[in-house]
Amino acid sequence: MGINKKRKKSTRMRGSQTHGRGFMKKARGSGHRGGFGMAGTGKRADQKKTLITNLKYKYFGKSGLKAKKKKYKIINVGDLKRVAGGKKEISLLNYKLLAKGEVKKSLSVKVGATSKGAVEKVEKAGGKVEVVEKNKKDEKNGD
Repeated sequence: MGINKKRKKSTRMRGSQTHGRGFMKKARGSGHRGGFGMAGTGKRADQKKTLITNLKYKYFGKSGLKAKKKKYKIINVGDLKRVAGGKKEISLLNYKLLAKGEVKKSLSVKVGATSKGAVEKVEKAGGKVEVVEKNKKDEKNGD
């Protein structure tokens, strides 16, 4: 009788793990494929700088001026009597005066902005509206 030997198990697989890509790390994800188009033109894109600087259109920077709109809180003509509290003069520099409601008392109002209809209603009641623009210094001080 012969001696029973354990046979060496073969570690043969149906395909290689790298699938012909060589180094294992290259085969993970899309690491060595490069970018798509203008992808990767950021901080370390020295190799693409000539491509970017020779474009027909402007790639870097912004164009045009963007004016910031002043944002006002809103107050209606109908609310002026309540806000005045018996006073004849009101200062509402952070507000825009709109024409909703009615005013029967003559008031002197200072506002940041106003609508035409609101001015007509206040003047019809015998008052006056003065539009005062705030200075940048006033905005910083919180006045």
